[in-house]
Amino acid sequence: MSARIKARFAKLKDEGRAAFIPFIMAGDPDLERSTEVLKALPEAGADIIELGMPFTDPMADGPAIQEAGLRALASGQTLLRTLDMVRDFRTGDPDTPIVLMGYFNPIFSHGAERFCADAAEAGVDALIIVDLPPEEDDEILSFARDKDISLIRLATPTTDDNRLPTVLNNTSGFVYYVSFAGITGAASLDTEAVSKAVKRLKSHSDLPIAVGFGIKTPEQAAAVAKVADAAVVGSALVNRVKDAGDDGAAAVSGVLDLARQIAEGVHGARASAAE
Repeated sequence: MSARIKARFAKLKDEGRAAFIPFIMAGDPDLERSTEVLKALPEAGADIIELGMPFTDPMADGPAIQEAGLRALASGQTLLRTLDMVRDFRTGDPDTPIVLMGYFNPIFSHGAERFCADAAEAGVDALIIVDLPPEEDDEILSFARDKDISLIRLATPTTDDNRLPTVLNNTSGFVYYVSFAGITGAASLDTEAVSKAVKRLKSHSDLPIAVGFGIKTPEQAAAVAKVADAAVVGSALVNRVKDAGDDGAAAVSGVLDLARQIAEGVHGARASAAE
């Protein structure tokens, strides 16, 4: 497991609270603004940050994140620029874990071994590669391990007990539970179902369980934080960039304002549950 991720979850466990994990798309609406947001997210309450790598065919993403990726690509974002963002972030923040989330094609084009070396040098802690199944992860697994980069896998409501060991094998960092079967941003959250799913996952793994997809409000994030180790929010945040239109400053403030609200919900969830 990445040392930074391990340390962060240990700290959160000591503090008795769950993690807030925001997702933003690198380069959305442009490199300057997305870098500004990235650097400000820890102050806004982010415990771990997911940074999207824009790709032309994001098959697991709904309209909000697809549009964010298209905006980023239109602004000139590349894989190398995304790594440069992480490198720039690390000059001021040595501790907050960074997870790159995206698709395998850009990594393959860059060269998996070279990518892992470059990502580790930039300060990346983990990868979520949504279209790379466990059976095919030998394309990158050994290179990631050599650089202390965790591979985080997705479990879904359709991942049964026969499939789950395969998903969990070689997973490190944390397990990402997709709260419904479908694309990002497409459904509302069923907190009772999430609670049952988290309990099932914890019976199979000692890794922290993060829950994402469908979390759009501070209240929903707080409900997840009561039963899981982390709440992941993406579509609601990137929609703030869309809502700002051509106003870059409004995009930055919109994302950070919502991030602060959600962080408050996540960080206060267990305290309120104990009262």
